Amino acid sequence: MVVLIGVIVAIMCVFLLRMYTLAAVSPDERAVADADSMTYQTTVEGARGCILDRNGNVLVSNRATYNIVIINYVLANTGAANENILKLLQMCEQLGIECQSHFPVTNTRPYEYDMQSLSTTWQTYFRQFLNNRDYDLDISASTLMRNLREAYKIPNDWSQEDVYKVISVRYELELRSVATNLENYMLAEDVDAESLAAVAELGIPGVIVQSGTVREYKTAYAAHLLGTLGAMDADEWEVYRENDDYNMNAMIGKSGIEKAFEEYLHGVSGTKITTVSTTGDVLSEYYTKMPEPGNNVETTIDISLQATAEQALEKVILDLRENGVGKNKEGKDAEGGAVVVQQVKTGEVLACASYPTFDLSTYRENFKELSEDEYSPLYNRALLAAYPPGSIYKMVTAIAAIDYGHYSPYHIITDQGLYTYYDSFQPKCYVWSRATGATHGPIDMRQAIAHSCNYYFYEVGRVTYDTAQKEVGYNPFDVIAKALGLGEPTGVELDEETGMRANAETKKEMYVNEDSGWYGADVLQAVIGQSLNRFTPMQMCSYVQALANQGTRYSATFLSRVISWDYQDLILEHEPEIASQLEMSDDAKLCISEGMYLTTQEGTAEEYFKYYPVKVACKTGTAQWQGTTSSGAFGGSDHASFVLYAPADDPEIAIAVYVEKGSKGGNLSNVCIPILDAYFSSATHYETVMTENTAD
Repeated sequence: MVVLIGVIVAIMCVFLLRMYTLAAVSPDERAVADADSMTYQTTVEGARGCILDRNGNVLVSNRATYNIVIINYVLANTGAANENILKLLQMCEQLGIECQSHFPVTNTRPYEYDMQSLSTTWQTYFRQFLNNRDYDLDISASTLMRNLREAYKIPNDWSQEDVYKVISVRYELELRSVATNLENYMLAEDVDAESLAAVAELGIPGVIVQSGTVREYKTAYAAHLLGTLGAMDADEWEVYRENDDYNMNAMIGKSGIEKAFEEYLHGVSGTKITTVSTTGDVLSEYYTKMPEPGNNVETTIDISLQATAEQALEKVILDLRENGVGKNKEGKDAEGGAVVVQQVKTGEVLACASYPTFDLSTYRENFKELSEDEYSPLYNRALLAAYPPGSIYKMVTAIAAIDYGHYSPYHIITDQGLYTYYDSFQPKCYVWSRATGATHGPIDMRQAIAHSCNYYFYEVGRVTYDTAQKEVGYNPFDVIAKALGLGEPTGVELDEETGMRANAETKKEMYVNEDSGWYGADVLQAVIGQSLNRFTPMQMCSYVQALANQGTRYSATFLSRVISWDYQDLILEHEPEIASQLEMSDDAKLCISEGMYLTTQEGTAEEYFKYYPVKVACKTGTAQWQGTTSSGAFGGSDHASFVLYAPADDPEIAIAVYVEKGSKGGNLSNVCIPILDAYFSSATHYETVMTENTAD
């Protein structure tokens, strides 16, 4: 009994000592430190925050993923590293698992370097690798392959294909001892469970499975807005390296909302310390820093309205390509386009569509095909394409004519068809031709907006410019266009082009070595939205939003709120911000509102909106252009533009549509009508809906 009790007491002492060690000894002291073990550090990314629409619908979330990782220390101690690597690679090939390597040599003879496929960071790693082996930096690819085959002791009877595969993996493993900031080599990402089981059955020491997350897309829409993720390049690392929440291998937003709201979406990385034996057994594992998930970003986008906008835009463009418009079937060469929808009183972007578009879930697999597509589906036309606006610019000219040229909204001018004030430049009204002699006849400024009479605006534009030069000494159209947001940043958080306004300064910059004078002909072209005027669809929407607000322009935004990862805390809520304000006379306000409303009652959009149940104020535009299109072709149909706000008497939303080679702006009403139907059929009118578990 004494012996038995003694044994029990001894066992209890051992357990108590072990418990004390686990509870009281520091992590560094806990690490196993014998000659037959190896300790390594793993960065565990904090889950990235979700992206939601304004109503709480999740657009982008995370999905659990499993990756195949190789621990070089364990693999090397098997004594058969090459054989095990080959066996692993053959299994991966059989299962269709895509293995990744940054080995910069082509896989067939004659071997050549392929440095262009590597980022500057991985090119630097390769140079470090050569230096560590005392190889010349100008060593040929063939010599490098021969040297590495000897160094890695790869059998002579192996095929060249197998030799290359093994060398590419051995190179990655060796890099981990050369570049201290690289973690264990991840051979393959996002491997399915069945394939993982097959790899595990091989029983190769040092081959382990690590969990992680990848982005999962809950919508097929808004691809240009949501954006993409990617590994940091050298320049980006210089920006983030001082931030403890990032490691060099962290994934960051590369475009769209992922990039714009990186600071909120990115989770805080954690650090895990693992000690393994030579056989791969885990001896100890603990965190020195726990990972933290990122916050959720609620955007201003309504995904239902976004889907409607994308579908309507696609339908109109495809119909143009098939049927064209008018007796000449213009528009059959239509290429791409964009539509933007904003709330008038806040500047919030409800929808922002670019066509053609793409599928974010297959973006990487289809990148080469997408980048070579003649219609440039990766190009976000809504924010990055600056186009001549055409006649939608005429509201700028009307405001200037009233407030600087001293015209009345009811001032009548008789359209003569051909404007002959200048001998050297005689433009015409679009309805006039020598064969028919058709004109708009006597017409006032409101009607000139409604019927888009070029002749009227040539006359009032010329006189207004000359009057303003004498009285105030500057270009009044430029001042008004700027205040209304044309050629100015809209405020959106995503990358955007600012375009340019037609004026003497812009022309001087554009024509450095040519005649850069600003003449009467330039003024005539500028006042109808031609000349050097170039604006994005987003700017065009902000412009009509400002008109709806009678001169007050709100900054455009995609950000509604930022919410904690568990939806418990409100981190940030966006407040409307006035970007600019134009003081307009009452006559100018009346002219714009009545002129744009008349467009739907007797003007160029009458057939689309005269009997629409909601009163609409709009303007159509047709823009001539010069140069090549996105497909590289020269010439073709005119561009088409269209802007509106509704309701006309109490504006809530503004819409801008643009189609490359769309021919007639009025036809773009067919893009807007489904959007208006969807918006005004909603009882909530797209107010933010609090989601479950969201703090007050």
